[in-house]
Parts: sequence; structure tokens; C-alpha cells
Amino acid sequence: MNPVVEATLCYVERDGRILMLHRDTRPEDLHFGKSNGLGGKLEAGESPMDCARREIMEESGLVAGRLRFAGHITFPLFDGRRDWSVFLFHAPDPRGEVGPHPAEGHLEWIPRESLLDLNLWEGDRHFLPWLLAGRRFLARFEYQDGRYRGHEVSFLEEEA
Repeated sequence: MNPVVEATLCYVERDGRILMLHRDTRPEDLHFGKSNGLGGKLEAGESPMDCARREIMEESGLVAGRLRFAGHITFPLFDGRRDWSVFLFHAPDPRGEVGPHPAEGHLEWIPRESLLDLNLWEGDRHFLPWLLAGRRFLARFEYQDGRYRGHEVSFLEEEA
């Protein structure tokens, strides 16, 4: 049995635009051709929050500043071999300027209203509006052979 992959997915926002990574440099990349938020796998002993901050810095050169936990999604056998457990974050108003592009692709600031026009994973079209509306959630998204099959979601009540 292969261990669960724990990862983060972060949506950095500035002036109504979201920083997206277009994964276009490595054809063997599971996400090749897609646009994603920033993020990556947790390192040993690292918390999801620490991973999110590190990945934002490594992939963009930006400092996250305020980081809001947005949700958690499980993706059973997402890559055909392992379950993925992904912690989602929203990073409004990061500090600094975007640095060199990461090895996986190129970065681009996308207006909020154009986000769903990108080549995204189908499930992203469901959870991105929740995340950007400030809703927190727990979800399970199912894919088979790279194709979206459906999802289940529970929204968390906002604290008063």
C-alpha cells in the first residue's frame, strides 16, 4: 500500500488577481498543461501552514503574510496509485515581488473573473468559487484516469 501524499494548494491574491502557475515545462508532470495555485508536498515534520508559506516563497518569491485556511480535499487514487490529502489556503495581500518562474511552469496574475477560463482540473471549477467567497469546506473529489467523476462537500460554519 502506498502512503497518502500530503500537500498544500495556495491561492495568492493581490488587487483582485490570483497568481496561477501554468504547468507547461515538463510533459511527464501529472498536471502538465493545467493551471494551478501554488503549493506542493509537505516535508517531514512540516505543518500544512508551514508548507504553504514555504511553497509560496519557493515558487513565487512572495511572502504570504496573512494566510487563511480555506479547506481540505481528499483525492482518492488521484494519480492512479495514491490518495492525495490537500490543504487549501488563501493568501490575500502577499508581500514582495514575484521572482523567477519555478521549474514546473510560468506564473501569471489572473483577474478573479477570468480564473475559470483557464485550463483547470474540472474539480477546481467547483471549489475555487467556494474558496474565493471565503467559505471553508471539507471535500472529497474523485477522478478516474484523470477524469472528474464527482465530489462530496461539507461546509464548515464560520466562527462568530
